[in-house]
Amino acid sequence: MSSAFHFRPYALAASIACFSLPALAQPAQDGGAANTGQADKSVIAHGQYLATIGDCVACHSADGGKPFAGGSYLNSPFGQIASPNITPDKKTGIGNWTDDQFYDALHKGVDNHGDYIYPAMPYQWYTHVTRDDVMAIKAYLFSLAPVDAPKKPNHLIFPFNIRAGIGGWNALYFKEGTFQPDQSKSPEWNRGAYIVTGLGHCAACHTPKNAAQAPIEGQAFAGGSIDNWYAPNITSDPKEGIGAWSNDKIVAYLKKGAAQGKGAAFGPMAQTVHDSLSHLTDADLQDIAVYLKTIPPKHTYHEAKMQTAYVHDAGVQVYLTNCASCHQPNGKGLGDSVPNLAGNGAVTAKGAENVVRAILGGLPAQETYGPMPGFATVLSTQQIADVANYVRTSWGNGAPANATQEMVASLTPKTETMMAGDHWCTNPGHGKLADAINNPTSGIASDMQQINQTTLVPQIKKIVADVQHAAPGATKAEIVNTLTASYCPIVFKDQSVPANLKGPRLDEFATLVYTAITEKQPQTESESQ
Repeated sequence: MSSAFHFRPYALAASIACFSLPALAQPAQDGGAANTGQADKSVIAHGQYLATIGDCVACHSADGGKPFAGGSYLNSPFGQIASPNITPDKKTGIGNWTDDQFYDALHKGVDNHGDYIYPAMPYQWYTHVTRDDVMAIKAYLFSLAPVDAPKKPNHLIFPFNIRAGIGGWNALYFKEGTFQPDQSKSPEWNRGAYIVTGLGHCAACHTPKNAAQAPIEGQAFAGGSIDNWYAPNITSDPKEGIGAWSNDKIVAYLKKGAAQGKGAAFGPMAQTVHDSLSHLTDADLQDIAVYLKTIPPKHTYHEAKMQTAYVHDAGVQVYLTNCASCHQPNGKGLGDSVPNLAGNGAVTAKGAENVVRAILGGLPAQETYGPMPGFATVLSTQQIADVANYVRTSWGNGAPANATQEMVASLTPKTETMMAGDHWCTNPGHGKLADAINNPTSGIASDMQQINQTTLVPQIKKIVADVQHAAPGATKAEIVNTLTASYCPIVFKDQSVPANLKGPRLDEFATLVYTAITEKQPQTESESQ
């Protein structure tokens, strides 16, 4: 099982927006920066909502840092780009920026000095946002408490470290212009299009890139590789895309990170759901679904041309031995407890990266689905490639059998899992729930310290009961992931657990927590939908 994946967006090479990211900042109690002006509270609230759609906090917040204070490094094939401070600090932030300068940053991709902004900031999409909405975002940011946080240096290779060169890139690939509604379409379609092609910047990830790392014209939303992940096809194609999804399934996936029969979000998409999409109104999510379902279908591979140079029998054996007990021999999973692999969008995608990384690092609990253990220390690189290809070509999935030993080996060090030890243990889990667990009066943290192999099951049952009493509103996934995050440093410091068994112990702990919760909380009608 894995923690949240540490991922940061970039648009020069591609772009996207975990429990490890800071919570969205709230307006300062004293009104924030002095130059907030007379911005109406409703405008600030609207700006906060828009900033959430744009997932601004994900890039402009470093792990453990203040929200919007920058300091996060965004990976690109050309090096690392440091995100700037966008709090209203006048010295290190945007406190001295005028309305026009702020608008030009989002609309034209230039900063307050007129210099080109690296397209790590997805102004290719933000240019579509109306000026009124841009000003609302500015009002929200200027309502925050200023943070003194100087910008970190970029680490880019020549010639990409020369900012003026972005002018040529813009001339080729950037088209400035505010979103223009299509009068032949419904208001719902237009609202969905405005979100998806603007602040949502969905195409930034879900579109293949050319050699200059710009979106390939005519291939929007057809899926593409990004920072060792694969953002799937989200056109209306019924197999590779979401054409076979109902609007309600799309909304459930965006809102909760899971839709029964369609699988669960993980990696970058899970982060986007957690930090952004889950906070959108149901009406906006429905409008997004309406728009996405009208995107013309795009096919990116043909079954007749699939790679088949792998040993099918080897993949079968690995699957039956390690996967079938949960995902079932037919790949249909176990209702709302274990996601299906048959027809799962992550499995049928053109790229195999997501399947490989899920096998390597496992997955945290998501919505009603339980945690999945990682197999990085259990299976060989060849076995992982074999089983990935098996699930991608079985049960009618028909995806390319393109997972290789080389792919698995390259993704292994990039996939942070519980097997990584103390570094993984920096993940705090769900903030309020973590506070309840660590509160000395609850006794929960003390009980976890007393766990050993003999007392594992009864202690976990008691701990789960205590957590549910202390935080009755916590979801299954929040309890599983936060308790596991809290137990992580304990097990890795436990000298009685051999080093090679610490990861498996943590996986076992997470699974037993999920089992205890499921036994205490029978499936509800809402969870079964």
